[in-house]
Amino acid sequence: MRYAYLGPAGTFTEAALLGVEGAREAERRPVSSVPVALAAVRAGEVDAAMVPIENSVEGGVTATLDAVATGSELRIVREALVPISFVLVAAPGTALADVRTVSTHSHAWAQVRGWMDEHLPGADYVPASSTAAAALSLLPGAAEPGFEAAVCSPVVVEQHPELEVLAEDIGDNRAAVTRFVLVARPDAPLPPRTGADRTTLVIPLWEDRAGALMEILEQFATRGVNLSRIESRPTGNFLGEYFFSVDVDGHLHDARVADALMGLRRVCPSTRFLGSYPRADHKVATVARHHSDGAFREAAAWVAALQGHGAHGPGAAGAGHVPA
Repeated sequence: MRYAYLGPAGTFTEAALLGVEGAREAERRPVSSVPVALAAVRAGEVDAAMVPIENSVEGGVTATLDAVATGSELRIVREALVPISFVLVAAPGTALADVRTVSTHSHAWAQVRGWMDEHLPGADYVPASSTAAAALSLLPGAAEPGFEAAVCSPVVVEQHPELEVLAEDIGDNRAAVTRFVLVARPDAPLPPRTGADRTTLVIPLWEDRAGALMEILEQFATRGVNLSRIESRPTGNFLGEYFFSVDVDGHLHDARVADALMGLRRVCPSTRFLGSYPRADHKVATVARHHSDGAFREAAAWVAALQGHGAHGPGAAGAGHVPA
């Protein structure tokens, strides 16, 4: 197997990838951005890519949501949850009082703003492609980075102990978690149903009118399918044109989910299926009896029996006659 991930080494994305069985022995390619990682999958240069898709503090990772919604289709085959903690690092000999500018990834910056406002209220923020990239720019011998400190994972410090740690555990929310997904090409085998699964979809808003979103949501609500995440994103084509990125509880092989997808396909033929895969938290969906697979089978059998009786049973010749 060949994997791409948002690099360089030491990122939270690499930590998520290393949790995949066999990944430590496999070829791992660090890349500069999520679109580059997914482009490598589409081109067949790698078999799959690990990318961040959602953070418990900042929400959806827009670069991933947009990249999987457009272009040739991809499939999510696995997810991983990584607890997030941050350290503030600098070049050797730097003190906290010397810091005027700090660099990191935008999602990391959003998770340490409270600490920064309290301890470095005047510090300017410099965006970086990843937390690790910002930190590695501070290593001795690197080109002048244009900032004095970086926010990164403690793993980077373990790999590069020459970095000066100015502060540890600086996240505003110590329970912060980021969800990562392993993305492959659409011919990848569909992971089997486990009972604790998630399905991800992209649903374009096909018509800008009152009730269009309600029509989408009704496909799930009437079948007892819970939406665990729904986010709107601009298509980039025209002002006011959006698509919805959606996670639902359940698997394509669950009758209620399959039926909801058929309903979506009827009202929005450009709906994109991104995959059904096991939830990393193993949380089993709560399903009412009348939305269970058994209830769907029973209802289908009843309708089939009615159709068979109407076509071949007694009184077929008088169909449409209403008794007085």
